[in-house]
Amino acid sequence: MAHNSNSRCDGSSPAISVRVSVFRPGPELPELPVGEARLQLSRAFRSASLAEMRPPAPEPLSKTIETLYRSESGRVLATLVRLLGDLDLAEESMHEAFAVALESWTRAGIPEKPRPWLISTARFKAIDVIRRRARFDGAQRDLVAHMESRAGGAPGGNEETREEEIEDDRLRLIFTCCHPALPPEAQVALTLREICGLTTEEIARAFLVTPATLAQRIVRAKTKIRETPIPYEVPAPQDLPERLDAVLQVVYLVFNEGYSAAAGAEVTRAELTGEAIRLGRLLTELQPEPEVLGLLALMLLQESRRAARTSPAGELILLENQDRALWNRAQIAEGLALVEKALKTRRFGAYTLQAAIAAVHAEAESTAATDWRQIVALYNQLLRVQPSPVVHLNRAVAIAMCDGPEAGLAHIDAVLEHGELANYYLAHSARAELYRRLGRSAEARASYEKALALTRQGPERQFLQERIRRLKSK
Repeated sequence: MAHNSNSRCDGSSPAISVRVSVFRPGPELPELPVGEARLQLSRAFRSASLAEMRPPAPEPLSKTIETLYRSESGRVLATLVRLLGDLDLAEESMHEAFAVALESWTRAGIPEKPRPWLISTARFKAIDVIRRRARFDGAQRDLVAHMESRAGGAPGGNEETREEEIEDDRLRLIFTCCHPALPPEAQVALTLREICGLTTEEIARAFLVTPATLAQRIVRAKTKIRETPIPYEVPAPQDLPERLDAVLQVVYLVFNEGYSAAAGAEVTRAELTGEAIRLGRLLTELQPEPEVLGLLALMLLQESRRAARTSPAGELILLENQDRALWNRAQIAEGLALVEKALKTRRFGAYTLQAAIAAVHAEAESTAATDWRQIVALYNQLLRVQPSPVVHLNRAVAIAMCDGPEAGLAHIDAVLEHGELANYYLAHSARAELYRRLGRSAEARASYEKALALTRQGPERQFLQERIRRLKSK
């Protein structure tokens, strides 16, 4: 992204680290034991594709099926939901099909087209379940007859589903999982479970809740989908922008929790940022709107700095002190190209503007060489599109980099006076840093202590405690 070198600050003050505000889940639901699906598959081989599945596989069959599950379970499940009209039954029958594959493929080898085989097998498993229900519920008999007439053939057959139809199925499932009638934390859990294929245990571990709590979120979400009922469909054109924005919010929420964890011993959780980027790529394939491109660009540009954000000991490293040689240049190049593409449409919004800000940072050789005035100008545009206290805070930090800490402090004080960020630790941390640079040690220490009381993340706490210790020793 090109920027105006004539407007650069002199770089006399190092950068201050402030991040975008993220949603935090509310009170946990009651812990009720829920059975996990019978087939638990690892998260390995994230980037594998069906093209790599050539029987006989050089690796054990179970590992091959794990890889296939990772690459294809989302497509298989999405098609089964359309065919069966029941998310629980679709998920159960899909896992049954993968379990059957483990046994059947040992004898017969991996079929040439595994996905149709899995869909067909799962479909027949579902028909068996519906038949058993029909013995006790006459209303199920017509459904059995309808399913059998559509299925034909035999379990494990290679009936084809058009690629475009499968992609439409995936899009339908994404919009179902991210329906605004569901609580935000349930949308996240369902998306990671049904679209990304993570297990309940993996999602619970990433969000620092118990598996039982996470499972109950999923159960309640599925109940809500069934009882509302929430339609399994892509929204009508007039509703698409608002609904797409809800999907993007869920994806960015997943990314933010991975980029800056709310609590725990680590700054980042690579499994969550990786899943969010994978979802972003999927959405870019299925619905390549400017803001979808902008969100993917933003995530790639932010993730490109991950290796430089912590020391080998896990200590937090601010942007000004990061070794930029560790930044991922491939992710930066991809992110920059996506930003340019989104901006050229002239139909971009908040995600693209945030990505443009990240692009300015990514292109700068150092903090001193960063075009802070362009960043302020981009924040001005962002405030027109998406006014929020956090954007005002981030803009105040950029102003401090251009016009000095006193100017930035005046803006931060104005933001805090409104009260919305009273419990936002990064606002107090940024204020403390400006006080420190102005030599106002007592006020800096008080603000650092306020920030410390408001954060539960281990490395952030260590960083703030070290700042306080240094101020005490003066």
